[in-house]
Amino acid sequence: MSPKRAATVPPRRDRRPADVPRPAPAGGTDDSARQRRIVAALRSWRAALRIARREAGRARGRTALVLAMITLPVLALAFAAVSYDMSRLTRAERIDRQLGTADAELRWLADGPLVQDAWGDNGYPREGVRHRNRPVTAAELTAQLPAGTRVGKVQWWVPFEARVGNRRKTFDGRQLDLTDPLLRGQARQLAGRPPTAADEIGLNQAALRQLHVRLGDRVAPADGSGDRTVVGVVEFPDGLGPTVALPPAPGTPVESRGQTRWFVDLPDGVDPGLTDRLNARGIVVVARTPAPHPGVDAGLLDAPVSAEEAGNAVLIGGLGLLEVVLLVGPAFAVGVRRRRRDLALVAVAGGDAAHLRRIVLAGGVVLGCAGAAAGLALGVAAALAARPLTEEYVFQARFGAYRIFPAALAAIAAVAVLAGVLAALAPAWTAARQDVVAGLAGRRTTPPHRRRWPLIGAVLTVGGAAVAALGAAQSTTVLFAGLVLGELGLVFATPTLVGLLARAGRWLPLAPRVALRDASRNRASAAPAISAVMAAVAGSVALGVYVASDDARTTATYRPGLPYGHVLVVGSGAATGTLPPVARVAEVAAAELPPNAVARIDTPACATPATPAAPAPAPAGEWCDVQAELPPGQLCPYEAPQLQDAAVRLRVRADPRCSEWLSGVRNGYSLSSVVDEGDALPALTGAAPQEIAAARRVLRAGGAVVTDPRYVLDGRVTLVATRARDEPESTGTVRATVPGYVLRGEVEVDQLVLSHAAAARVGLAARQHGYILATDAAPAPDQQDRFDAELQRLAPLQVVVERGHPETDQRPVLLLLAIASGLITVGAAAVATGLAAAEGRADLSTLAAVGASPRVRRVLSLCQAGVIAGLGSALGITAGLGTAVIVLVATNRRYAESWPVEEPYPIVVPWLTLGVLVVVPLVAMLGAGLFTRSRLAVERRLD
Repeated sequence: MSPKRAATVPPRRDRRPADVPRPAPAGGTDDSARQRRIVAALRSWRAALRIARREAGRARGRTALVLAMITLPVLALAFAAVSYDMSRLTRAERIDRQLGTADAELRWLADGPLVQDAWGDNGYPREGVRHRNRPVTAAELTAQLPAGTRVGKVQWWVPFEARVGNRRKTFDGRQLDLTDPLLRGQARQLAGRPPTAADEIGLNQAALRQLHVRLGDRVAPADGSGDRTVVGVVEFPDGLGPTVALPPAPGTPVESRGQTRWFVDLPDGVDPGLTDRLNARGIVVVARTPAPHPGVDAGLLDAPVSAEEAGNAVLIGGLGLLEVVLLVGPAFAVGVRRRRRDLALVAVAGGDAAHLRRIVLAGGVVLGCAGAAAGLALGVAAALAARPLTEEYVFQARFGAYRIFPAALAAIAAVAVLAGVLAALAPAWTAARQDVVAGLAGRRTTPPHRRRWPLIGAVLTVGGAAVAALGAAQSTTVLFAGLVLGELGLVFATPTLVGLLARAGRWLPLAPRVALRDASRNRASAAPAISAVMAAVAGSVALGVYVASDDARTTATYRPGLPYGHVLVVGSGAATGTLPPVARVAEVAAAELPPNAVARIDTPACATPATPAAPAPAPAGEWCDVQAELPPGQLCPYEAPQLQDAAVRLRVRADPRCSEWLSGVRNGYSLSSVVDEGDALPALTGAAPQEIAAARRVLRAGGAVVTDPRYVLDGRVTLVATRARDEPESTGTVRATVPGYVLRGEVEVDQLVLSHAAAARVGLAARQHGYILATDAAPAPDQQDRFDAELQRLAPLQVVVERGHPETDQRPVLLLLAIASGLITVGAAAVATGLAAAEGRADLSTLAAVGASPRVRRVLSLCQAGVIAGLGSALGITAGLGTAVIVLVATNRRYAESWPVEEPYPIVVPWLTLGVLVVVPLVAMLGAGLFTRSRLAVERRLD
């Protein structure tokens, strides 16, 4: 045995403490020996936990730091878990809220028999039965119910547009009679009275805030109708978002995006026979008891969590756990170095490597349990205290009973303890291998550099990149697994990178040289902090690149529906036929925009061809459309089964006749077909004057104008008009061939402009749809708002401005990502700098003793923070960019082989995010310099 080994490990006979069992006698059994070992291990853990508890009380600053970093995520998770559990209503709570004081809720969905689940959540017409499109009257419904039944009607999701200043805001409305006792359970009257007259409304608190009104104030609808008086403040328990309570309007059709629900008060309650009878008539029944013969599984639409979603959640949670471990790890590493003499005394007293590991791991258990307990207590208390705010601003619905979700809290506590143990794992192994003699003397020993760690890091990094590239083309779970492996590889390689960087510090000034030396000597604490910064920055940079690339991809695939800056004014269905004249709209536009030209826009509509020259309006309930038909030679010659061949796909991409098979293109607001004699062509297409003149001649000759040359064959265009009613079997088509012209303008979308004569040939009439305005430049948002406000005085009109790009702005998302990673960077740098300052007090005392100025102390702290934040940010930016490039390139390769063709992702660097991340290390350094004391007392050092 070498002298060093002899000095490090005491003789075996002196290392056996009293609680370590001796070998079992020859006559003993294996079970009794195993039991003695278990008892000895439990006693050893009990002693280790007592030591850890004592040490936590002695090192209060370090303990508080670890507890804060464990408690905060536990608090957030506990808050989310408890809030989520309270938001999930039980079946009884949901039915009570849904029915209120009524016995049942009815929804008439079909014109014949249907099947529903036990609780009326889902209902489907039987095969061959049509959905009901006709409105339901109270008399028609009452006829299906027992005598003496009372019914109440609630219309959901009725749009209500109000004007706030010059802008319009749309609110969800519910039309119901809140004075009816049967419907009072649908809402709570907080103040005032229910609205009853047509010029009265009720608002909830969120709508009051958005409209900036109070009880008794007037609200101006955006459609220009009479002002409404706010007579009541109401609350819908299932909808705390901005909602309007509207009074019933008998005999007036209401535009609704939802459905009509009827609440009934039955004289004898809901019996099984009634539910079956109503299902036979196409009515879904929601009652307090389940349906007797459900035909649909109640959980049919409640899709269970898939294995891929569960795997993604586990991997994302693992990344979060790794971040916490990396942030907490430096505190345990410093704690082991500060306790090296105590641990050496344990070894001298007979403790082996397992005992030393248990002592350090026990610290992780104690602090993990304490952090879990504190986080759970604070999280539950915060969730219960903040329940009203969470209901209103997060879930926008009232919760059920008070609950705390014990299963989730137990899992969160277990993860917190696991985080503490994992954070203490590496320092525990270091403590078990320390030199006992050096520990007794108080000397610091640098652990030997092991070449296998950078090798393992390199293998994991390369393997993770390969797995991530494979997952980008196949599965998100595999993608996340590759990202986790790559991050672990960088964590393993970080100590080596710190050591290599420290070698270059010999040419630097004193403060940065000492900072790099300390980081290299204390890699157990510096490397986790650098890795934590790297992981946060890499994640934000990778997400930032994806968001920026997706935004650029969306912009690249956008095709404007109008020339840039042109304005389209369209009327609602209620305003069609009563729109103001063009001159009046031009007068309003001249005062606000002003435009170069204003033209009327007509679109094809169904007509009854009483005479070919003057078709009369068609009866209600019909739907008509007209399109240009491709000549046989312009049809894509390939069939779908042929696209399995890669060579065929390449030919299809190069064939302009197959351009409609390309996907991913997003068009701006445009009109696919217009009836016009040429007046609106300049504003619609932005074509040259000579092109417009030629197109007008064709239209005046009874022809049609298209923007796609494939539709014109020998100067002719074939038009196909489709007429359909609610019944599918009533669909019919009319074809006609008219003179055609290809108009080449600024707009890439397909457009069809018919003359009035061409529309009449296919049995269509012209109906005014709105106006088109040509402008020199796109109106500013405030100009658009003022123009829209003035138009509402004339008729219910909507203004659409073509701005040349989709309405997407990802800058807030990129900024939030940068801020989140910046906070982690500053926090990790502050923690690591503080621990390094506590660990390096002896070095600072030496510097002061040899005459170093007090300013050196601040500069040294500044450089230590710069090493942590700067190196972590640099590694994170590099890793994030590399990850994003790998994922996007792999995704584009998959798109290149897919069909229909998908637009590839361009690789766009989010300079806003990178700019913030470059500034963050400077902020961390500045903070470290400002909050560091310059003067320290001279102390005696041992080494």
